[in-house]
Amino acid sequence: MNCGFVALIGRPNVGKSTLMNHLLKQKISITSRKPQTTRHRILGINTTDAGQAIYMDTPGMHSGEQRALNRYLNRTADTSLLGVNVIVWLIDGLSWHEYDEVIFKKLEQAGLPVILAVNKVDKVQDKEKILEFFASAQHRFPFQHLVPISALKDINIDQLEKLIMQLLPESDLIYPEDQITDRSERFLAAEIVREKLTRRLGAELPYSLTVEIERYEEKPTISKIYAIIWVERMTQKNIVIGKDGEMLKSVGTEARLDIEKLIGQKVYLQLWVKVKKGWSDSERALQSLGFND
Repeated sequence: MNCGFVALIGRPNVGKSTLMNHLLKQKISITSRKPQTTRHRILGINTTDAGQAIYMDTPGMHSGEQRALNRYLNRTADTSLLGVNVIVWLIDGLSWHEYDEVIFKKLEQAGLPVILAVNKVDKVQDKEKILEFFASAQHRFPFQHLVPISALKDINIDQLEKLIMQLLPESDLIYPEDQITDRSERFLAAEIVREKLTRRLGAELPYSLTVEIERYEEKPTISKIYAIIWVERMTQKNIVIGKDGEMLKSVGTEARLDIEKLIGQKVYLQLWVKVKKGWSDSERALQSLGFND
């Protein structure tokens, strides 16, 4: 069987988490339209008759490391290239961006087989432009394969999966056949809460909040989850709670339903909002909040 690790890389908001969820045919990574939704390295394990592909969803590679959180995201993205067998570089659209030059250099240093996957091709009207872009891309880097896909519309995902599997080395299974991620239900519950917050709140606030599971109790018929939503300022706390607590209540309801689907059991979810000033620019605070990939 073929078995190995596959790094999904690219700039923020190109669809890496959506792609991994579709490859696994199950939601493991949270998604939103806001850049830098993914903050941690998350493994998604897909075992088939052909072998086992272990996908690594990572934060988007980006420039600008003003805060400790940004530096952490870039470190996590960079280390995703270590110890993998195949790289899938996901871009959206038929043009290069400024930071892509940095990615080219990282790929040259890695010396690994790379598949270029161009996402959101369902939005390209003139398909000839895709062929022209692929021809120019092949001159810039020796890609093993170039694949037009749509992660959201599930276009060419099966083809991409076959190409990945062909590049993986022959090996025994690394993870049990029924395991789908390396992350705990506790971690995934926190991520689901953060997803609901990210989707509901404005442009800036999601980057100033994080979610910590304070207590996770598994009972025979119900799981009780107690979570803290950390923000950086009191004004942000008021926004997250909302008028008469409506925002927090809605987030809690949506998150609880998704967690129940994930674990297949009834869930009691209790949310609190607390202020930790400057947490996103403190290495010590990041460590205490679980940013230690």
